[in-house]
Amino acid sequence: MNSNAAKRLAEIDNDGYTIIENVMSEDLMTRIRAELAPYCQGKFPGRNNFEGTHTERVYALLAKTPSVAEIIEHPTTLELLDQLLPKNFLLSAALSILVHPGETPQPFHYDDGIAGLPVFKPRPRFGVSTIWAFDDFNENNGATEVIPGSHRWAEDRQPQEAEAVKVLMPAGSVVVFDGALIHRGGANASSAHRLAITPQYCNAGLRQIENMVLAVPPDTARQYSERIQNMLGYNIIEPSFMGYVDGVHPKKLIDGDYKGRKYRAELPES
Repeated sequence: MNSNAAKRLAEIDNDGYTIIENVMSEDLMTRIRAELAPYCQGKFPGRNNFEGTHTERVYALLAKTPSVAEIIEHPTTLELLDQLLPKNFLLSAALSILVHPGETPQPFHYDDGIAGLPVFKPRPRFGVSTIWAFDDFNENNGATEVIPGSHRWAEDRQPQEAEAVKVLMPAGSVVVFDGALIHRGGANASSAHRLAITPQYCNAGLRQIENMVLAVPPDTARQYSERIQNMLGYNIIEPSFMGYVDGVHPKKLIDGDYKGRKYRAELPES
C-alpha cells in the first residue's frame, strides 16, 4: 500500500471521510454524462425531501449507463475499499443525483443502517460510500455536508447544524466515507445544477440497498468485468456457499461454461 492510501485510510478512521481530488478523467465524465442524459429530462423529480423535490435521481445505473462501471471499480477507490471491507464485498447502491437550483437540505442520515434489526452504533463497519463529483462541489450548489467523527458516535447522539462541514472539491474528484458517517445533501442556493454519482458498498453477508441482481439481470451483467459481476451478487461467499442459485454458483447464469460448483443431483423419477 502506498503512503497516500495509508493517509486516506487514517483520515477515514479518524474523521470518517477522505477527499481524493481530480481522479476522474474528462473523457470518462463526458461519456457518463452522455449516457445519463436521456434519464435526466426533468420528468421524475424526487418524491420526498430525502430524494429531493428539486432533484433527479437515476437508479440501476449499470443497466442504463455502462461507463459508470469505470468509477464503481476505479482503482483509486478499490485500493481503499479492499482495506476497509471484507473480501467479497458487494455493490449496495449506485445512483446519480442531479440537484437543481432551489433544492433544500436533506435530512441528516447515514448509509449503512440495518432496518428492522437491533444493531446500533458504535459498531463494526458495515459499508463504505463514495460520491463522485461531475460538477464542482462549492459553498452554494448543494455540496454534500458531513459531520466529522460521527461514524463513531452512539446511536442516540443527534447532529447539530453547526457541526456540519461542506465537502468542497472540484469536478472529477471523489469523497470516500464510512457508511456510518452522518451526512446529507446540502441546499442548492446557486443558479446551476450539480451532478454526482454515488456507488455504495457493503459487507458480503448484508442485504444490498438496491436489489442488484434484479436491477442488473444476467444478460446485462454479462458485459461487465468479473469484479463488477461479483459486486452485483453473481458470486458466493467462500469457503461457505452463501449466494448459490438452485445449488450452483450464480456465475452459471451469466456463463454457461462456468466450471465452479456443479449442479445438485436431480431427484430420481418416481
